[in-house]
This record gives sequence, structure tokens and C-alpha cells, in this order.
Amino acid sequence: MIQAVRTALGDKAVIDDAHDIEPWLHDWRGRYHGATPAILAPDSTAGVAQIITLAAAHGVPLVPQGGNTSMVGGATPPADGSALILSLRRLKRIRHVDPTANLAVAEAGVILADLHDAALAQGRRFPLTLGARGSATLGGLASTNAGGTQVLRFGTMRSLVAGIEAVLPDGQIHDGLAALKKDNRGYDLDHLLVGAEGTLGVITAVTVRLVPAIAARAVAWVGLSSPHDALRLLHALESTTDAIESFELLPAESLAAVLRHIPATRAPLAGAHRWHVLIEAVASDAGAEPPAQLLERLLAPALAAGLAADAVIAASEAQAEAFWRIRDSLSESERALGPAAQHDISVPVERMPDFMLDAAAACDARFPGTQASGFGHLGDGNVHFHVRAPAGMDAAEWYGDLAPVVTSYVHDLVTAAGGSISAEHGIGQMKLAELQRLAAPARMAALRAIKAGLDPHGLLNPGKLLALARGPATP
Repeated sequence: MIQAVRTALGDKAVIDDAHDIEPWLHDWRGRYHGATPAILAPDSTAGVAQIITLAAAHGVPLVPQGGNTSMVGGATPPADGSALILSLRRLKRIRHVDPTANLAVAEAGVILADLHDAALAQGRRFPLTLGARGSATLGGLASTNAGGTQVLRFGTMRSLVAGIEAVLPDGQIHDGLAALKKDNRGYDLDHLLVGAEGTLGVITAVTVRLVPAIAARAVAWVGLSSPHDALRLLHALESTTDAIESFELLPAESLAAVLRHIPATRAPLAGAHRWHVLIEAVASDAGAEPPAQLLERLLAPALAAGLAADAVIAASEAQAEAFWRIRDSLSESERALGPAAQHDISVPVERMPDFMLDAAAACDARFPGTQASGFGHLGDGNVHFHVRAPAGMDAAEWYGDLAPVVTSYVHDLVTAAGGSISAEHGIGQMKLAELQRLAAPARMAALRAIKAGLDPHGLLNPGKLLALARGPATP
């Protein structure tokens, strides 16, 4: 297989030096470690199609990989070296930016931050951002239906994808890049591929929706006493304006972790508060009310009524970025605290405050010595819920024995609350067993049937999303 790819696409399409391969064998959190004899790195959709055709002929599994920022081991190859990594990083052209139609066509390997820059150069922006924007790629974002901090206003990646180009498991190219507003030709293959984690096809390019560039923005940091007050504040803001794009909730312990472990960070407020909210308001029209003035006007009655205890509006762009650096560093600071069972979950928005408090208390009581807390995107019900290991516990003991029990307990709480065990990170290999345990039989039957219909030999991203046995190679 490796030699066949080298013959067909040249030496640049094959990386087989162990030193060059090694950085791509581990997930971002360091939880999963794989092996592979080579990384295949085509530079075109046609090259991807050739590789997948050869993989089908040779019966060789492929693990699609972009920026390798998966939080659930979704881009890590199997540990036995039985699969090849299919890297999309050389597909890095932004093919077209159309500011009139508010659309851009970008290949799978385009880094999110680069698309942001290209859109901004045309007076537009791509309204999805996250902490890994400097390394996450468009193909990976689409394959995992990424969320981020602007879902409140613009939705997840699925809402922002207007078209998909992908290579299917038999090597055929699906060209769905045309941004049709109406298309009733049966099943929507584009939306089927978004969120499929590379198990149904390999996304090679996407057409994404753009919006007008920001004319002005304002970022506020608010201290309050409870997540219930935070939700009431969110409702008060949303009932008055549609300019709120981000509303991020975090407890005092998460802020303390950032201040302790992330250099050059400082507390936005002088006093101590049990909960904090980061709010961003924007204006696309230079004639609109300035966002800073808007936030000042809307936060004043909240402060007067005691809904918020204190607030500060960033006085400069540098200060606004400093506020956001705290939010973007939460995962890194949590990792610095030591071993933890980390959960990307969602519950109905109205239940999120109760869940954050009740689930943390329940975990602390059920597992003595642990510390549970959550932060997240309050406006869309997404909670990043972490349960930290007891002080001094060996990491191997924690991850091998106690963490799986903790995770099952948390997922039971989520299911009881009518939520999902995966809000924005996907299933990958981390949540395979839990999806099987908790998902409705009808859902699992449908997922298996779709996978079997499109990839009957299980060659695309094996061991992710669905644990299916590989069939024989195509004759």
C-alpha cells in the first residue's frame, strides 16, 4: 500500500521517517497513543481519492487527520500499527472568498485562523472560533461538528457549512460544494458527513458561510453569586439585543487555576466571586450603538438589582484579549491541575445551572477526595464538567480504575437530565462504550446501518464513533 501511494503520488505523499511521524501518534491530552508505519499526505482531492481507492483494494484502514486537536482520541491511529494516517494538512488552499454571497470555499487542511484572516481581508468573518484556532483545520472542524464560543448566535459548524466536497469509502468523489438553498435530491450527504468523525468519508473541502466583519466589539467580565443569576442575566440581555455573541460561564476555582498556572494572567475583578461570566457584544454596522455603551447600559440595571455583583468592560483591545485568554486557557490550566475525568456534555439550557451545582455535589459525595466543577457555554447548554482525582493518586491508577467509574456516573446524571454525553468534541474512541451503553437502540441501529452501507469493510477511521469489526478487503 505504501509503495503504491509513493508510485502514484510521489515521495512527498509518503512520510515514513519515525521522527517525523512521532508527533502525530498522540492526542492533544496525551491520553491515547498509536502507531503507524507511515503518514500519507496527498496535496489534492484527486490524490485523496487515489489513496482511498488503493486502501480499499489492499484492505488497509486509514485514519484521517487534520490539526490533531481532537479531545476524544478521534484522530489517533490504533496502537497495533494496523492503520495508516491520512493527513489532510497539504490540502491548504482557500479556493475562493465571495464577500457578496458571504461564502468561502476552503480545503480541509486550511487552519481556522488563516480562514479568519482571509475573510477579514474581504470585509467578512467566519463566525466560529475556539482555543485551538491556530492549529485546528476546517476538515476536522466539519468532521467533528465543532462548536466553540459563538454557538450562542451562529450555531455549530453544521449550521455554518453550506457545502461539502468529500471522498467516499469506495474512492468516489462527492462534490457538494455548491451552496444551494434548496436541494431535495434525497438524503443530505453533506450533513451526514458533518459530525461523522471521518468514518463515512474524508472531507477534502468545505463551503462555509461568512458574515459581515465586526465594526466594533466590547468584552465584559461579570462576577455573580450563582449560575442561576448568570442564566437570568443572559435572558435579560437576549430580550433586549441580538448583539451578544458569547456568554461564557466559569466558577471561581477555574479562574484560580488559570491565574495559578498560566503566565501573565490576572484577575479581571478586584473582589472574590463564586461565579464569573465573560460576555462579548459586537456591532457589524458602524452606525449602531457602540457595544461598550450597549453593555454598560444593559449591565447597569443588573448591578442595581443585585443580579450581578460587579462588572468591568474592557477598556482596550488588549484588555479584551486578556479576558479571552483566560477563557481560552481553561483546558490547559485544568490539565496542569493533574489527572481528571473530563466530560464534554450538554443539557437543556434551562437545566444547566442546576446540573452544574447538583452534579458537582453528587460527584464529591459519591467519590470522596475528588473535586468536581464545570464551566461552559451557558447559552447552548454545553458544560465542560471535570472531576479531578484525589490528591496524590497515581495517574495510571486514576485513569485505569476510578475515572471510568466516575465517567459512567456523570453520564448517568447527564442522561437523567435529558442531555447528551457529547456536546462538541465527538465520540472518538474515548466515549465508544458509553455511547453503546446509553444511546437508544434505534439510534445505534441507524448509525450502524449507515456505516455498513457506506463503509462495509470498516476501513475509514476504525475504532472511532462505532466499534465495528473490519470486513475483508475488496477483491
